[in-house]
Amino acid sequence: MAGLVSTGLALAQAPATPNPGPTITLAGALQRARQYGGLTQSANLTVLQAAEDRFQAQKANLPTLSAFNQYINTQGDGTPSGVFVANDGVHVYNEQAVIHEEALMLVRHGELRRAEAAEAVAKAKLEVAARGLNATVIQNYYAILSAQHHAANTQQSIMEAQRFIDITTRQEKAGEAARVDIIKARLPLQQLQRDLQDAQVTVEKAKIALGVLLFPDYNAEFTVTDDLNRPAMLPTAAEAQSQATATSPDLKVASASIQEAGYDVQVAKYGYLPSLGIDLFYGIDANQFAIKTEHSTQATGRSTLPNYQVKARQNLGYVAQATLNIPVWNWGTTRSKVKQAEQRKDQAQADLKIAQKTVESAVAGAYAEARGAMAQLDSLRQTMDLAAENLRLTIIRYQAGEAAALEVVDAQNTLAAARNGLDDGLARYRIALATLETLTGTL
Repeated sequence: MAGLVSTGLALAQAPATPNPGPTITLAGALQRARQYGGLTQSANLTVLQAAEDRFQAQKANLPTLSAFNQYINTQGDGTPSGVFVANDGVHVYNEQAVIHEEALMLVRHGELRRAEAAEAVAKAKLEVAARGLNATVIQNYYAILSAQHHAANTQQSIMEAQRFIDITTRQEKAGEAARVDIIKARLPLQQLQRDLQDAQVTVEKAKIALGVLLFPDYNAEFTVTDDLNRPAMLPTAAEAQSQATATSPDLKVASASIQEAGYDVQVAKYGYLPSLGIDLFYGIDANQFAIKTEHSTQATGRSTLPNYQVKARQNLGYVAQATLNIPVWNWGTTRSKVKQAEQRKDQAQADLKIAQKTVESAVAGAYAEARGAMAQLDSLRQTMDLAAENLRLTIIRYQAGEAAALEVVDAQNTLAAARNGLDDGLARYRIALATLETLTGTL
C-alpha cells in the first residue's frame, strides 16, 4: 500500500513535450524577470537618464567653448556706419571663439550633489520595481508547481479509483457485491478525469502567465524546478527585521530623497548670491573679413569717432570681459523657492518614517504567514497519512463485506483532498518564505 501513501511527487512534472525548453529555478526566474520585465526596464531607463543628469551637472562647472559666426549688412547712406548709427559699419564680420565660465560654479556644488542624490533615488526605485515584480513571479512560479502537484495527485487518485473498480468487478463476479457497487465506483472516476483535464489547463495557463515575464518574446515552453519539498529554514523575527531594514530599497529611496531635497534647499539659496561670468573672445570683429586690412581704412571702425584713416589695421585679436550680476529684488521669488524646497525636505523626512513603518509591517506580516504555514505542515502530513490508512482499511473492510462502496469512495475523496491540502500548504509556505526573503534582500 506504499503507493497509496505517496503524494505522487514523481508525477508532479507536466507531461513531457517534444521541446520542453529550459529548466528554470526560482532564482533564475527572478533574474529573467528583472531583465525582461517592463517595469524594471522602465526603471532602468530612469536610472540611465539620472546618470546623464549627473554628468551634465558635473560638466556644468567647466568652461565652455563655442564658435560665434555673424555677418551684419547695413543699408549704406554715404556714412561709415550706414543707416543704423549703432553699427560699426556697412559690413561687419564676426568670427570668434568664445570661452565662457561661470566662476562661482567652481565653489558651488549643490547642483552636482543634487544630481548624484537623484541618481541614487532612481537606482533605489529600480530595486523597488524589481522587488515588486518578485511578488508576481513568485506567485506564478508556485502556481505552476501547485497545479502540477494537483495533476499528479489526480492521476494517483485515478489509479486508486481504477483499482477499486477492479475490486468491485471481482466482487460482483464472485457474487459478493451488487452491480450498483460498480456504478458507485465508476462515477468518481469520470469526475477525476475531468479534474485532471482542468489541472493540466491550469498548469498551461500558469506557465503562460509566468512565461510573458521571463522571455523577450512569448514563450511557454519551459519547466520549473520543483522545490516544494526541499527543506528551508525560517530565520528569527529579529534577523528578518534587521536584514529588511538594512537592505530595503524603499528606505534607500526615502533616505536619498531627503538628501536630494536638502540639496534642493541649497540650490534654491543660490538665488541670493551674485553670479560672476567670465568670457574670453578671440577672432575677428571688423568691417573686412581679413586678419589684417592692407588698404586704407578707419583707425577704429567706430562711426561716432572722427573720420580719420590709417594705411592698415589688425583685425584678429582678443577681448576679455567679466560680468557680475547682483540680485537686488525679485518680489520674493527666491524666498518662495527656498521655502518650497524646505517643505519638500520635510515631506521627504515624513515619507521616510512612513517607509520605515511600512517595511516593518510588511516583514512582520510575511514572517507571521511563513511561520503559520510552516506550523501546519506536520499536521497536513499527518492528515494525509491518516487518510491513506483510512482508505487502506476501508478497502479491506469492503472486501470483507463490512463496509459499503460509498465508504470507499468517501475515503478516496478524503485522501485526494488531503494530498492537495499538503501540496497547497507546501506552496503557501514557499510563497511566504520567498516573500520574506525578498523583503530581507536574501533572494
